[in-house]
Order: sequence, then structure tokens, then C-alpha cells
Amino acid sequence: MTLSIAETLAGVADRLGLLLIFKASFDKANRSSDKSFRGLGIDEGLRILEKVRAETGLPVITDVHEAAQVAPVASVVDVLQTPAFLARQTDFIAAVAASGKPVNIKKAQFMAPADMQQVVNKARNAASAAGHDPDAFLLCERGTSFGYNTLVSDMRGLAIMADTGCPVVFDATHSVQQPGGLGERSGGQREFVPLLARAAVAAGVAGVFMETHPDPDKALSDGPNALPLADFEELWKRLLAIDTVVKAA
Repeated sequence: MTLSIAETLAGVADRLGLLLIFKASFDKANRSSDKSFRGLGIDEGLRILEKVRAETGLPVITDVHEAAQVAPVASVVDVLQTPAFLARQTDFIAAVAASGKPVNIKKAQFMAPADMQQVVNKARNAASAAGHDPDAFLLCERGTSFGYNTLVSDMRGLAIMADTGCPVVFDATHSVQQPGGLGERSGGQREFVPLLARAAVAAGVAGVFMETHPDPDKALSDGPNALPLADFEELWKRLLAIDTVVKAA
């Protein structure tokens, strides 16, 4: 399934001239319940990601959850990603920053946008100390805790995070997630993904993070907030049109 989705996305990227980085997780460590599906594990997950990269030509990105995973994951992927809940973990941020790979750092749901400046400072210092590019970082907005099982996206935060000098990515699907909203699993409002994605692109973001699945209702992880794969290309045609207008202004 992973390869099939990646091949579909590679075709869309080719037709639209879209720079697309493929993301899948070998482990989803922050599930609502210990009964929830977590993934295939690091060895099998990296094998599949390596196959996706080789057969589709797409660059790949995945989450790392602890410092010990950084080296084996960095040997396979093009970009590392940090889970949102770990944005304040100093040693972890330093470990991914010192890997020499670009890192997409997700803002924690409990952090204000301006708080990310200190996270960027930690990452840049660690990268410089390791002899790597201190500017190889992206910041990702995935919504802010607003109340019980609810996230909101404040578009002002995109501009505030851009003041760090890092490219800002908007996570359009996790932003409509309802963490723990279904008891043993999270809910979501996928019908609002296109709306938030259009708003973020109109605000001038550098990229959009988006979960997609052929049949989100049957997805083992984050289905309620995933965009149906059949809707992906048409949405991106609209997003690219908005991006062209905004960045030509």
C-alpha cells in the first residue's frame, strides 16, 4: 500500500511540477491508547521507505522519536522530522540537528509560535557544533490546543515562526485532528483540510504537510483527519494557483 500511494503521489508531483517529499511513519509513538496500531517497526519501516525512494525517485521523510533512532534513520531518509510533543526536549533536538540532515521541527500543540525561536536556536547551535549547516531546518505548525479534544490554527503564527528565518510548513491534516476525541483514538474533521490548506498557502507558507489515504475510514492511523487520495491532485492544483498569485505579489 505504501508503494502504491507513493507512486500515485509521484505521478501527481510530476504532472503539477510539485516538489513532493513522501512521508510515512515506522512508529506512531504517541497513540491515544496502547491498543492502537503503532506501525511496522524501525527495520521494516526503513526498508519500505528505502524502496519508495528507489522506485519512485521521491525524497522521503519520517519521524524519529528518540536519539538512538537518529543515526539509522538518517542513513535512509532525506529529511528527519521531530514529533510535536518533543519540541522542548533539548537533547533530542540537539541529536537530530547534529545528524547533518535537514529537519522538519513540529511545533508542540502547547507552545506559542514565538517559543519556536528558542528551539531553532538549540538546533542551530547543535548543528554548528557538529560542523553542519545551521540553517537546514523547517518549522511546522500543526495547530494549538484550544480546549478539550480541539486544536485551532492561528494564521498569525505562520508569520511569527517565519521570523526565525526558517521556512514554515503548515500541517493541514493534523490541524483538524481531535486528539483523543473518540476515546481510544483521535477524531478529526477532514472536511476542513482544504479550507485550512488554502488559508495557509494564501499566508505564504513554504510548504504543506498533508496526510492522505485511499480509504481514510479504514486507515489504521489518523484516518479521520486524512485527505482522500482521490482528492489530492485537484486540491493541489488550487493550492499551486494560490501560491503563484501570493508569491508573485
